[in-house]
Amino acid sequence: MNAVNPTPEQLKQVLADTPKDQPVVMLNLLRFRDKASYVDESRELSGREAYQVYMREAAASVSAVGAEVIWSGRSVGSLIAPPDESWDQVLLVRYPSIGAFLAMIESSEYKGVVKHRTAALSDSRLVANLEAQS
Repeated sequence: MNAVNPTPEQLKQVLADTPKDQPVVMLNLLRFRDKASYVDESRELSGREAYQVYMREAAASVSAVGAEVIWSGRSVGSLIAPPDESWDQVLLVRYPSIGAFLAMIESSEYKGVVKHRTAALSDSRLVANLEAQS
């Protein structure tokens, strides 16, 4: 099943299950459309190009909540995965807390740029992770 944006139920569950006082690293697995699919605009961009627009425009929203991209790279293949599962890019973003992530996605600035992410992706995964406690 393809998924691009979280459902309200998924968001509510992760918010409820995640400690509020710990940093969270979001694992993004991304599969791009060949051609970006904008609902209200007729842009001629590939999915990868539209995602690059999203990254540039979302950078201010990310840094405004104290978050940072800690790693980004191109996926070259899966060693353990269903045979039909492949990803074009992997991204790790560290947030000071789950509340910071929520503040970002609820900000008007972010809501103005998320259209590029939606247009860019044919499928994705966004997985919230806590850093290991010794």
